[in-house]
Amino acid sequence: MDTEPHPLLAPQTARATLRAGDRFVMEAEARATPLGLLAAGGIVAAILLAIPPIVRARRTPKALPPPQP
Repeated sequence: MDTEPHPLLAPQTARATLRAGDRFVMEAEARATPLGLLAAGGIVAAILLAIPPIVRARRTPKALPPPQP
C-alpha cells in the first residue's frame, strides 16, 4: 500500500531567519503545496490581466450626450 501523498499534494516548507545585531531576530516559516502555488499564481495572473482594461476605461473620457431641449 502506497502511503506517500501525490507529489502535487505534498507540502513544501521554507524557513528564513533574519538577524540584526544582538536584539532583533525575525523568523518565518511558510508551507505550501504545488497545487496551492498554482492556484495563487492563477489568481495573481487574473488580477494582472484585469488591470489594463480598468486603467484604460478610467483614462478614456466618456462624454455625456448633449442635453435635449
